[in-house]
Amino acid sequence: MSSNSNVFFLLSLSMSLSLSVSLPPSFPPSGGLGQLGVGLAKRLRKRFGNKNVILSDIRKPPSHVFYSGPFIYSDILDYKNLREIVVNNRITWLVHYSALLSAVGEANVSLARDVNITGLHNILDIAAEHGLRLFVPSTIGAFGPTSPRNPTPDLCVQRPRTIYGVSKVHAELMGEYYHHRYGLDFRCLRYPGIISADSQPGGGTTDYAVAIFHDAVKTGKFECNLKPDTRLPMMYIDDCLRATVEMMEAPADTLSMRTYNINAMSFSPEELAQEVQKQLPDLEVTYDIDQVRQAIADSWPMNFDDSNARNDWGWKHDYDLPELVQTMLNYIGSDSRIAQTN
Repeated sequence: MSSNSNVFFLLSLSMSLSLSVSLPPSFPPSGGLGQLGVGLAKRLRKRFGNKNVILSDIRKPPSHVFYSGPFIYSDILDYKNLREIVVNNRITWLVHYSALLSAVGEANVSLARDVNITGLHNILDIAAEHGLRLFVPSTIGAFGPTSPRNPTPDLCVQRPRTIYGVSKVHAELMGEYYHHRYGLDFRCLRYPGIISADSQPGGGTTDYAVAIFHDAVKTGKFECNLKPDTRLPMMYIDDCLRATVEMMEAPADTLSMRTYNINAMSFSPEELAQEVQKQLPDLEVTYDIDQVRQAIADSWPMNFDDSNARNDWGWKHDYDLPELVQTMLNYIGSDSRIAQTN
């Protein structure tokens, strides 16, 4: 992926028109104008120039997004609209973040099916028709209770039990099929839980790992909706965005597969709370278990085996749990409440 004026990116962040603005930014992975899409656009624009990276969504963008670079309306369920965007803007790369996440998807299965599956089909066909390169993120939710959980390898039984997970397995397999059948340069990363200080929780099972920081700073109290020993793989957003760019840039002959696990750390709510309490010792943590989210988490990997990503294209994370906690608390603005140390 050389730095030249002939590379044009379209970051497809749009959901379906019926979502409007009723859903908050959601992750992992991000839909709408969430932090993953906006953050990735910043990185790509820094390297390839603002005019070569276009953000798209069905929602009106906030001012800081609108004025940071090209933004256009698009609806992934409108194939004609997508084709016009690709042709009129000479797009060469598509980055497809649109999805309804685990808990939100279970609350509206038919809408999740439309957005996550029909929208994907449109993106795949557009990419194949116009010879585009395509990145689609996947998730820990692509695995199920019969998958090996600690660690979970790249290739194993998946069989997820949420519409979100089913749609992501579908995306992985369809992308691989299009690669072998049509020569599509399809690339996919299975994200762990992604933690960002910029966004509020928005419909994911791993939301607690973001909410704890906001609640710790604002109120000094946090109520977790997962059991204290629920272990899941996690990653700080900067590592996630860097991994995405590195995988997109990796030479094709270094890739032994089309979909890779990536990981940075694995922890439970209890372990996260203990690490936060090292900085904010007065934080009170209680548990009120959400049975729907708990059942989802119990079917997911406890840890990811990402050795193939590390061996094939050199993936290496920067943030472990202590660095994650310190970075999040500093970013949110908790300096005045952090315990003084000698």
